[in-house]
Amino acid sequence: MAALEILPGIYSVGVVDWNVRNFHGHTYTTRRGSTYNAYLIIDEKIALVDTVYTPFSEELINNIKEVVPLGKIDYIIANHVEVDHSGALPSIMALCSKARILGTAKCKEGLYRHYYQNWNFQTVKTGDKLELGRRTLNFIEAPMIHWPDSMFTYCPLDSLLMPNDAFGQHFATAERFDDQVDQCALMEEAEEYYANILWPLNSVISRKIQEIQKLNVPIKMIAPSHGIIWRKDPAKIINAYRSWSAGDTKNKAVVVYETMWGATDKMAKQIAQGIASQGIEVKLYNIAETDRTEVITQMLSARGFLFGSSTHDNDMLPNIAAFLEIVKGLKPKGRQISFFGSYGWAGGAVGEMQELLKDSGADFTIPGIAFKYVPDQAELESCFEFGSKFAKILK
Repeated sequence: MAALEILPGIYSVGVVDWNVRNFHGHTYTTRRGSTYNAYLIIDEKIALVDTVYTPFSEELINNIKEVVPLGKIDYIIANHVEVDHSGALPSIMALCSKARILGTAKCKEGLYRHYYQNWNFQTVKTGDKLELGRRTLNFIEAPMIHWPDSMFTYCPLDSLLMPNDAFGQHFATAERFDDQVDQCALMEEAEEYYANILWPLNSVISRKIQEIQKLNVPIKMIAPSHGIIWRKDPAKIINAYRSWSAGDTKNKAVVVYETMWGATDKMAKQIAQGIASQGIEVKLYNIAETDRTEVITQMLSARGFLFGSSTHDNDMLPNIAAFLEIVKGLKPKGRQISFFGSYGWAGGAVGEMQELLKDSGADFTIPGIAFKYVPDQAELESCFEFGSKFAKILK
């Protein structure tokens, strides 16, 4: 993608990764690709805000050259250490000998441990400012959104917030702005991004939104480091983050299971029917056959989760075990959770699933159920009732 002036004197110089389909060590499926956004600010002094992922270094350099020679860059703002945003930094610094890098103390530590270069680095914290000329950049520390080094950069003249990984999406398009793309697809990707990356940080994000509101700074544009720039309605994504971080849910249940020979599958379908009989929205997933990114996204807005597994070696099956480790890390506070499963000569899966999630912050109001071998008609009816009872609690 070529450089694009998004505001007078401010350019988007990042790149589009059309082909990436997995992120964060294959824990997140990026079915619509992604972007690595960087922003160039031209004033009496010139600042580059963030860089891009290492394989796209040359493309970033060419985009910057469309606007200004790289040797003229005075400052590089490093909002975040992670390599999808800092990977091109060594290549950029090799061409910007006079440039000073600005970031948090944790950022300085992290960049050194990634690249082992003694660059000219200025540590900044919340309240610090950088004068460029007509423009001033203000810095807001945002630790754990989503690494300890993270920060936001705000330009008061343009009411522009550059928050790195906050408010972004993995969404590769030729368009740059929210009013140029399908709104359903945009919010779908934004929700998926939040659910799979930021959900465990709900309390941190909620406090940061409140902090920014107390600063009473106008925000007319949000330029994140992944995906689309919010220029038409930045309040839309801020309000969505406020709702997601508050743990707002709806009358919805997600049933996730793994089956060996089909008995647990029969139970899952009857449980789902029982939930639906109470007018509760239900999503049903065999985790061995389903993209877990989609499942986690559906769980973000759900009030209750039911997890099922056949028993193997007195334990749950491997795919559901791996998935529940992720769920444990999500810290789904306030959600209702229960368990079900089938077993042969000895049980174990239901108890092991419950043990794994006992410290997740979820509520275990209804005891789990388990049946031996293939459930008979009466036991399938019990599964239906189990789902119905679970749905009534959600209401």
